[in-house]
Amino acid sequence: MRKLLLSFTLLALVVVACQNNSEEINPNQEIANIDMSDFYVYTDDDVFAKPSSEEKHTKCYSMQLLNQKLKENPGLYQKMYDIEKHTRKLIKAKKPTGTPCCRNNGGGGGTDPGDPPTYTGNTIPVIFHVIYRTESENISDAQINSQIAALNEDFNLKNPGRNSIPGEFQSVESNIGVNFVLDRVVRVLNNKKRSWRPDDSMKFSSQGGSDAISPEYYLNIWVVNNMPYNGGNILGYAQFPGGDWATDGIVLDYRFTGNTSYSTGRTATHEIGHWMNLRHIWGDGGCSQDDFVADTPDSDRYNSGCPTYPIVHCGSNDMTMNFMDYSNDPCLNMFTIGQKDRMAPIFASGGFREPMGITIQ
Repeated sequence: MRKLLLSFTLLALVVVACQNNSEEINPNQEIANIDMSDFYVYTDDDVFAKPSSEEKHTKCYSMQLLNQKLKENPGLYQKMYDIEKHTRKLIKAKKPTGTPCCRNNGGGGGTDPGDPPTYTGNTIPVIFHVIYRTESENISDAQINSQIAALNEDFNLKNPGRNSIPGEFQSVESNIGVNFVLDRVVRVLNNKKRSWRPDDSMKFSSQGGSDAISPEYYLNIWVVNNMPYNGGNILGYAQFPGGDWATDGIVLDYRFTGNTSYSTGRTATHEIGHWMNLRHIWGDGGCSQDDFVADTPDSDRYNSGCPTYPIVHCGSNDMTMNFMDYSNDPCLNMFTIGQKDRMAPIFASGGFREPMGITIQ
């Protein structure tokens, strides 16, 4: 949704393994200065924080949590600034491969990563931490596996609703090419907690939760019973790249994990998008606030329900079916080429998640 599309030149400092010439990086030519003038991290705590009278849930708490983390950790802004600059360098170095559309590393450091897992290829191993009070909250392996299946659909162009993508957006639909595999499930009985605050307390055994396991190498997902907030309930939230490793990962309400009567598993897709450095598609602000992606249209608000195309804001049609909007699960079915380009540098050389050994091409 960038107003000024990033120009594509060649990068001297990074060598990336690519499958074809359209992705090659020239190591002999330096990058021009990177424009960071539009970079932001803080957003208004009250914007999009409270569900409307028609809604029962606050779908995502990631931006509000980020505001809180920025206040608690004075060094986090600079880390995220450096990650963004690294991201833009690699995007600028990448030759264009798609059709235009619609107009450091360093965690907060704390865990011993130990030995890396033995998975091969573009596989992200996932550890689920299920923290429950009742048996219904202790979700089954089948429900967890249905969540893994949904992620593998969404990140590999297999989403069942993708045939409904409007023609103007079809040219920028992208296959992220990442697979998820369940490594293990950690189950923690906590018969005192009827609900959890969205403050990362569930990520610590000392607070009745479960400690993160080698987050440099694994995607940690915490599943909890209830997260009330502002008269609604939070479906999930994520930590952006750059935060403390001890809290790295995503959190989900058990009712919105995998295939349930409430969900088809797209809350996790949305939150993993944040974990891979994607912002909300509307930029969490007005028409001038950006998600740093060139091929997503400008908007000044989120969408909910299953919107009828077209929905127009900021002079263009909203991409309501993008996983980083708030539409209902069955109506979310795409990432874009530009969003994939933002994900890739996080796993590349010098990227925050480089230890995972993933290459997004």
